[in-house]
Amino acid sequence: MSHNGDPSSYDRRAPEGRAQPARPARSGAGTGPYALRIFQWIAAGLAICLAVGSIAAYLKFRSVWDSISRVPLTGLGAAPPKLSNAMNVLLIGSDSRSGPDRRFGAGITGQRSDTIIILHIAPHRGGVVALSIPRDSVVPVLSCPPVAGASGQAAQPGAVEQINATFATGGPGCLWKTIEQTTHLHLDHFIELNFTGFEKVIDDVGGVSVCLPVAVNDADSRLHLSAGRHHVGGAEALAFWRARYLGEGSDLQRIRRDQYLMVSFLQGIERSHLTSSPSRILSVVTDAAKSMTTDAGLNLPTMISIADSLRHLSSGGVQFIELPTEPYGPNPNWVTWPTSDMALFRAISLDRTVSPATGRTRKPAAGGRQPDATLARSYGGITGTTNVCHDRAAFAGPLGGS
Repeated sequence: MSHNGDPSSYDRRAPEGRAQPARPARSGAGTGPYALRIFQWIAAGLAICLAVGSIAAYLKFRSVWDSISRVPLTGLGAAPPKLSNAMNVLLIGSDSRSGPDRRFGAGITGQRSDTIIILHIAPHRGGVVALSIPRDSVVPVLSCPPVAGASGQAAQPGAVEQINATFATGGPGCLWKTIEQTTHLHLDHFIELNFTGFEKVIDDVGGVSVCLPVAVNDADSRLHLSAGRHHVGGAEALAFWRARYLGEGSDLQRIRRDQYLMVSFLQGIERSHLTSSPSRILSVVTDAAKSMTTDAGLNLPTMISIADSLRHLSSGGVQFIELPTEPYGPNPNWVTWPTSDMALFRAISLDRTVSPATGRTRKPAAGGRQPDATLARSYGGITGTTNVCHDRAAFAGPLGGS
């Protein structure tokens, strides 16, 4: 996290002034040169403490920064043009069972993209759009080179695959390339977080509230909660996030439930005043960094810029949208993207709002786009101020909740 300035801001020494003429010592006062020397020692001690504190803070920050895994991306092909000053970050929730995540299923090999979100961050704290892409989406099979943990794949013109299989066979670079080529959205960076990181971050912020219209007893996710509002820790929050076989048993409903969980997370951060506690922020960042993978191009200044854009953003300035889909005829378990989605992709690319009825976009207001809910209203999404107990439809269906 930013220290609101460069490391030199820790040096609080006053600028040197003019030398003052020596004053004669008062007899018996115990001051004079001896007292002056004591004050000099005290000043020197404080300076050393400040210096040591700065070094310690820097070393701690450096260790946190160095704990983030970074991977170079190759074979991405020609990138779509960048049409605005906004930043698009690909967020990936990985279900890898390697390392500490082995406890979630040691017999499950490889990794899949459990969650795919395009986080659109408007400049000048103008708002954030979180666009969720269903993991059951059908996408073309593009060529991707092998990378660590993924075998890569050859292009298959005319063939399609499930988008979370794209990540499994080609890694984050293949997912990046596929999203760019199919949406024509320019991606700037990616951030991947695993199960353990998700759990720890939830615990670090003090848990999160979930609101259930029905009791949930899901053996697959190990979520067992009665109907009503619950404040849960990281383990139960992760189980809620992963629970799929509820209601209709679809990934689309799971995304809706997850969006309400993200809204609750934002509201909880605001109520707890987390951002005003450096020690708690450091704890969150430390745990997240250990479970995080990014592209090699995501450097420190960029990370600080992202953090600064989000730090003062109110929950009302965040919109959560699920990408509109249609059933995929040959496979009822998959979904496809209608051509009308291109208007949404274009609006995000231009950092504009859009109406799906007309496809028309409008430019941001002078001085940057003001946080509003135009996209959320148009596409049935929600905002960071939505009541988290209004998610009954996300549980409706023959499977119910128990």
